[in-house]
Formats: sequence, C-alpha cells, structure tokens
Amino acid sequence: MHVMWNLRREFRCAVLKDNTLPKTEVAIQVLKLMKLESDKPSPVLLLVDDSKETENPNDLVNNIRIAAEDNLNINEDDTTNCKVIILNCVRSHSPKEQYKQHNPTQNQYITASLTPEEQREFEKKLKELKEIHEKPENFYSFMIMKSNFDDKYINDLAHNTLENFDCSTKEAKLFAFLALLNTYVAESEIALSLCEDFFGMKMIRLEEESVLDRMKPYSNLLIIDTVEEWGGYKGIRILHHTIASACLDELERSFSLRVSDICIEMLQYDLFFSFGVVKHKLMLSIQRMLIERQRKKDGDDREPFSPLIEKIHSQQGRQTVQEIFVTASTRFEASASIPQALARYLYLKERDFPEALKWAEKAKNIKENPYTFDTIGQVYKSNLKFNIDREKQENSHSPEDLNTNIKIASNAMKAFERAQELADIAEEPQGDDDDSEDYPRKSYNIYGHVNMLEIAFLVFEILRRLPFFEECNPMKKMYLQSFLRGILNIISVHKEDNEINSGYVEVIKEHEQFLVKLKSEAKENFELLDRYFAYTKGNSEFDTMSHRKVSGLFKKYVDLFCTTPEDLKKEQENKSHLSLKIDIEERKLFLEKNQADTFSGILQHLDKHAEEMERITECYAFLQQNVVHPKQNIQVKINYILSNIVLYHLKPKSKHVKSTKNLSDLLNDILQRVGLWHSVPDPYYLALLLFWPSPTEQNTEIGKYVTAIRKSSQKHLSKFFHRRSTIAYLYLGKEQGLKRLVSKSTLDRSFLPKISRDALAQLWWNGDIFKEEAIIRCLLRVSGTIEQGEVYANYGALKIPVRPARLSGIRSGFSTEKVSFFLGFAINGPLAYDIKYEN
Repeated sequence: MHVMWNLRREFRCAVLKDNTLPKTEVAIQVLKLMKLESDKPSPVLLLVDDSKETENPNDLVNNIRIAAEDNLNINEDDTTNCKVIILNCVRSHSPKEQYKQHNPTQNQYITASLTPEEQREFEKKLKELKEIHEKPENFYSFMIMKSNFDDKYINDLAHNTLENFDCSTKEAKLFAFLALLNTYVAESEIALSLCEDFFGMKMIRLEEESVLDRMKPYSNLLIIDTVEEWGGYKGIRILHHTIASACLDELERSFSLRVSDICIEMLQYDLFFSFGVVKHKLMLSIQRMLIERQRKKDGDDREPFSPLIEKIHSQQGRQTVQEIFVTASTRFEASASIPQALARYLYLKERDFPEALKWAEKAKNIKENPYTFDTIGQVYKSNLKFNIDREKQENSHSPEDLNTNIKIASNAMKAFERAQELADIAEEPQGDDDDSEDYPRKSYNIYGHVNMLEIAFLVFEILRRLPFFEECNPMKKMYLQSFLRGILNIISVHKEDNEINSGYVEVIKEHEQFLVKLKSEAKENFELLDRYFAYTKGNSEFDTMSHRKVSGLFKKYVDLFCTTPEDLKKEQENKSHLSLKIDIEERKLFLEKNQADTFSGILQHLDKHAEEMERITECYAFLQQNVVHPKQNIQVKINYILSNIVLYHLKPKSKHVKSTKNLSDLLNDILQRVGLWHSVPDPYYLALLLFWPSPTEQNTEIGKYVTAIRKSSQKHLSKFFHRRSTIAYLYLGKEQGLKRLVSKSTLDRSFLPKISRDALAQLWWNGDIFKEEAIIRCLLRVSGTIEQGEVYANYGALKIPVRPARLSGIRSGFSTEKVSFFLGFAINGPLAYDIKYEN
C-alpha cells in the first residue's frame, strides 16, 4: 500500500479486494479506471490481494488484454500510457521458501518485521502522537507495528483486556465468537444488526456505539467497519488478526475455553442461521472456517483440513471433530462440502472407511458432481491402500482378502468413472460451495482418469502377490500378462492343486470380467492422458503433479506388460511360422514401451533423441508392410508418416526418412480411404503439414481438411479443450518441402541457454516470442483477412479459415480488414499468432 501511495501521481492505483469476481468484469473496471475523467489513458497499478493462493494471475492479464483491444481506441501517441501493472499479493506461511522456488526477477517477499530505520521512525511518530492524544497506546495496530510485531506485547494486551472475562455473559460469548472468526477467516465480521438481535436490543435503531458500549471492557479491541459487499452494512470485528489470535489463546490458557467449545456454541445459535443477507455472509464465514484448507509450507499441495479442524483434532481427537461436522451438516443442509470434509477426515485420520463412505454418500445425495463422486472414490482407494499395506506388514493374504479388495477396487473404479463422466459433460463451472477433494475448484478435468489408473495398478499389485502370479518368477509373470490380456483363462493357469489356490481361483472367476478389462482400460487411459498432456497447455501445479504420477504408473506398466518373455524367443527359433507374429509383437512392445505407439506420443518425440526416433520409424516401416488388419493398418501408416516428419527434424539425412513425395502419396491414399469423417483428427493434421499451400503451389482441398480436423477434434478431444489452449508443435517456415515445417523445440534452442526456461515460457505465454528476431528470421508471415470476426489465410483466390491463438488479437467489429500473422499447426487446426493489422 505504501508503494501505491508513493506512485499515486504516476499511476491510477486500485486494490482488487474481491478476487471471486469474474475476470471479465474486473478487466472492464480496470479500463474504466484507465480512462476516468480523461480522453487519454493513464497507466494503472492494480494490487490483487490473492490471499487464497488459488488464482492464476495470467487469467486476469489475458482478460485485460482482450478488453483493452476490444474497447479502447488508442492513438499511437498514447500507447505508452496504455499499460496495467499487476502486483499479485500472495499470503504465505513461508514467504522466503516460496520466493526461492519462483523466478526472483518477478517476485519479492515481505515479512512482518521492521528495519532499524523503520523502528526509529515509529518511535519518532509515537512522540508526536503523545503530544496530540491522551492515550496513543490505545492505537493498537500502530503499537503492534511499533513493537516489531512482538508476540509478548500482543499477548500482554490480550491478557490485560480479558483479565475479568466471564464466559457466561452474552458479551463474552460474542467476543469469543469474533475472536474465533477473525483468527481463522480473513476479513470476517458479524453484522451490527445481528449483534443487536443477539443482545435483544429494541427494534428501534440505536446509535452504533451502543453495541460497543455493551461490549465493554472488550470494546477497545473492536472496530465497526462498513462492508461494501452484500448491499452494504455495518459490521463489527477485532482490530487485528494477531490480536484475535492472541485473545483466543488467552481464553484457552486462562479460562479453559477451547476453540471447539466456542465453535460448537456458535453452531447452536439459531439466530446466526436463519434467513437474511448478513446472516448468509456470516454462514459463509463459518463454513469457510470449517472447510477452507491452506497451502502446505512446501508450496504445492493443500493441507487436508482447515487450520481450525487440524487444531481441534490435535487437542481433542475424533469425537469432537465429528461432533462439530455433524452439527454443521444440520446447519448447512444444502452444502455437500461439510459431509465431504467429514468423510475426508474419517478416511485420512481415523481409517474408519465405512463411516467415511456413509458421509461421502450423503455429500453425493446432496449434489451429484465430479467432486462428490470423487470423494466416494477416494474413500475406496484409501481403504484399498490400507488393506494392501496391512497385508504386507502382517505377511498375510487369503481368498477372503482378495474378494474384499477386488470389490473395493470395483466400487472405486465406478465412482471415479462417474466423476469423470460428469466432468466431461459439465458445461458450466461448479458452484462456489463445491469443495474439490484434491483438485483446483471448477476444474476436475482429467483426474478421474488418473485415479482409475491408480486403482488398476493397485489391483495389479494384489494379483502379483498371488502364488501362481508371483512377479519374481518369469513364467508366472507371463501367466499374469496372458491372463490380463485375456488370452489365458484362469483355469488354464498352471498352479499347485491346493485349497488356498482353489479359493483364489473361485474369487478370480467371480470377478474375471472386471479383472480382464483392467489392462485394456489402463492402456486407454494412458493414451487419453497422453493426448491431453501432448495437445493442451497445462495451467496448474495439479497438471504437473498428475503428469508426474502418470509417468510413474507408465513405468510400472512397461515393467509388467512390455517385456518379451524368453520362452517366446525360443519358440521363434524352433517354429518359423511364429517368426513374423513375434517380430510384429516385439516392435509393438518397443513402441508401447517408448510411448510411441500413439500419434500424440510420436509428436512428443520432437525434442528427444534421434537414435530412438530412427528405431521408432524403422518399426513403423516394418509394421505398415506386415499388419493386415485394415483399421490397424491405416493408423500404422498415419503414425509412419508422422514418425518420418519427426525424424526429419531430428536427423534430416537419416536413411529412414522418406521423401516428401512418398509421404504425400501415402497420405493421399489414406485420405481417400478415410474420407472427411474419420474418428480422429490425425490424418487431417498430416494433411495440414504436407499439403499447406505455398506461394507457388495451391491445394484447393486444404479448406476441406481444415473443416475436417475441426469437426474431428471437437468430437474426439473436445473435453480437453474446455477453457484450455492447444499446443502447436510445428510452425510454418520460409523453406520448401519438409524443411518449411519448423518445430517448437528448434525455436526454443534459438534462445536456450541464453535465457532461463521460465523466462522463455513467459515469452511464449504472452506472445512476445514472436517479436524476437530469431523467430521472425525462421517463420513465414502469412497474409490474410479478418471478415465478420473470422480469420483467413489468403493464397490468391484461396481463403483458408484459421483460428487466432489469442482472442485478444482480434478487434471487435465486422468490417473486412487485411492482416498478417505467423502460422502454427495444432491438433484442432491451424492457429494464427501475432496478428498484425495492415492499417
């Protein structure tokens, strides 16, 4: 705030206090501030108080860009003043540690401590105050800072004020409620009118000070504020968060009044939970106090419970915590968040899975959404992990255990599958009272698929411990592979004939359909997640964590399924008629092991080793000659073409790279077979790469392929693109043939290691990368037009529809304007970057 005050003459300064407002609305308000009472824009300095640490400031930046280019008519002379600087204030338990984890050139940390010079200034100011005021020591916020936030000063203040605290009085109860709220919920208060009702004051409006009079001797620690939100009202709160916290500690220390006692009593007052706007605001604060979790000190993940619940658990344990949640669930009947939080508490802290499931089901019955079904799945998953760990420790396993665990796994799979289905069909973000289990709010995204993979591998782990599937024995491992692939019935698996094995077999026969599907479902989920990570830009640490988790599971998949058994090699030597089949299988295993058996997987090899890519291309060359199944053969040929393009970028002179003509002829043959309605966009993506027009050659069919790739990607990948940008791996350059395709990894190498990867990522994100000479030198700027808000690339009479990579690059209006831009190829079609208007 001091920085903003010092810069008030250079900038229009403002603070965004309500970070829940739609970013589009905030952007419009910023523009109004920029042009307030002036025809010319003024630079804006915006402080974003992001106390929850959940918002991505880039979202706000992008919305301001769009709003500015849509709504401001800026003369060239005014462009230097048309700027917005955002100070994103994030509160943290460990500011120094988080500062070290981020780019220090764009971040700074501030701690609650004064420099010696600042302390001298406070002493000087105190002397001035003593000349003007009779009791300047009552300016508690000032005195707290003057004491350099000394805990002793604050604790003494709380002790002296609460010396004669009488828990039985209404005044004391209200002060305790305020101490609890103001300690655990930032910017919370209780409406003045609600306090009057609490004290039973007359309906006739009294002076505001009357509530403070009733609150003596605690009133010196209270302040009445005007709350602008919710229609505006007067609210009462404790002066400072640290004072509230110290008072709460003093109540516990001197009067044995614990936070749980205060919380339970607060929940029992009907007055706070009846109908009314200010009461609804208080109810939201109480709910936040119970369920809102903070970031862990290492920065990335959240604590499992709110600080209040953590404290009550450490002091009193399950009974009190459950009593609070049960009482709260009767107060917040329409909210799924309270039973969700209780379910999480029961399965994480108490390992009481039946009771946790009961509350998770209750949350789901209140509101069916991805998060409530996910909570059910998490209960089952935690139960399954607990059982596996216990059986390992006790070195025990029985058919009964196997039956129980498979049932739990099946139920978990159904819950996560339903959570993912609901996430895929959801058109609107979930409501504000949805408490996502371990994911960012309003963004369940692909986590159902990740959880389904985890369940599958927990089941694989259970099966690998069975006597006839033991992983340490190569032959038994082959039996497990064959069983999970569905090519060997459990009856046919070689095993010792004894009672326990017979028991295992009966259990497996009962669940055989579920078990045999697991391998193929795991493979489908890997392929789906591979497309997600390949084609879309990750926008949160949750995506990073998921990617890391999926990579770890894929290593386990490779270890279990992607090995060629020794006995097959022996068969190959002895029986020549099996040779071709085994050769095919070996190459498929190699591709699967190196994540190159999918189109998206091959595309991600653009920044990997050329030697590995040569082997991949060689495998596809063999497979396209020997795979006879028509549908499989088409995808093999599609992948073969892409592997050639990728290999060319890594090793242009490799003997395995076919000519552009050979690849084009093969692609034409594929396109004739699949037409314009293929189920996946892969062949149309290749058509864009190989058939995109040049100044000397025009392909009049290219527009059809653009339409086809849009339709196919919308059908096949639409759930990935919801509120996300796609990635262009290849860009249009100035050369001919395959050489005119420039990979993103090649462009990146123009900058690394001259600048850091974080700085490079920022250049790509804000689009400034296209202003760099290295990019301008490599890429071809394409001429086009914007007509009725649509962007086209123009080649003579040929007009090809393209999408702007940034919506902010398009002016509002419906006139036809000439433009130019760089072109990138994404899986949902061509993208226009750095759009420039000729006028």
